Amino acid sequence: MLLVDQTKRLSFKRHISDGDLVIVYERHDNMKAIKVSENSLLQNRFGVFRHLDFIGKPFGSKVFSNKGGFIYLLAPTPELWTLVLSHRTQILYIADISFVIMYLEIVPGCLVLESGTGSGSLTTSLARAVAPKGHVYTFDFHEERAASAREDFEKTGVSSLVTVGVRDIQGDGFPDEFLGMADSVFLDLPQPWLAIPSCRKMLKPDGVLCSFSPCIEQVQRSSETLRSNFTDIRTFEVLLRTYEVKEVKLGSSKGNSEGDSVASLPCKRRQRSSEESVHRQENCSSNLVMARPSSEARGHTGYLTFARLRCF
Repeated sequence: MLLVDQTKRLSFKRHISDGDLVIVYERHDNMKAIKVSENSLLQNRFGVFRHLDFIGKPFGSKVFSNKGGFIYLLAPTPELWTLVLSHRTQILYIADISFVIMYLEIVPGCLVLESGTGSGSLTTSLARAVAPKGHVYTFDFHEERAASAREDFEKTGVSSLVTVGVRDIQGDGFPDEFLGMADSVFLDLPQPWLAIPSCRKMLKPDGVLCSFSPCIEQVQRSSETLRSNFTDIRTFEVLLRTYEVKEVKLGSSKGNSEGDSVASLPCKRRQRSSEESVHRQENCSSNLVMARPSSEARGHTGYLTFARLRCF
């Protein structure tokens, strides 16, 4: 688990205990979160795994099933939690999250306001960024969604760094108790321009605001509202392209077990000695590490609009 001690220092336990949250890694596109329970079993296509065998092992361990299959037991970092959490709403993924934290200038000790808690994907990463002495106050208008988010923050161990509130920020704005206290504000709302006047009051001088919007029309209207009290208004679309790196065999017509093969490289037609011919045959049958774009690359997620509160 992501354990936080009484001094709010965010730290990982290095060994798994009964009751811990663990990310079970089967393959790069198949992971899930489980709670370790001494008397429980995990069953999948690789066999049956006893939770009792997980206890005491360090995170990152490889454990085997009754059939000889194996899985890896990983710590629930914010990056992995984003990939396995329950989607109650559309979520932000790693590329957008890292961009947001960088451009909001979030460092340990910051006070961050967020509206649109949703599934808590961004909130978990914000909590790690502000630790050990900062705090994230996140709000959602949907009471059940907020309650589910609280449970998730308890599971991942960041609850002492995050406070979840139920509030319609578009209609009521942020609570007055945060007037002039926020280092950064993040909005994920259908009509963010309605909350911008409240953000202006909450931010410290030179504080930064970010609004996430899936549609460019939302960006245009928000930017118009921002121009009166904010400066350095910029909008970004983050597109991430991942590559698969695999070892393939040259000169093989059958290919390897995964169907990866590359035809023999073309040869210039010239006379070669017998020694050169043998050397070329050895090279043509060797293995080669190749990279190619992933077929499952994500496209457009949304637009990120940043603005800095003008200092008068």
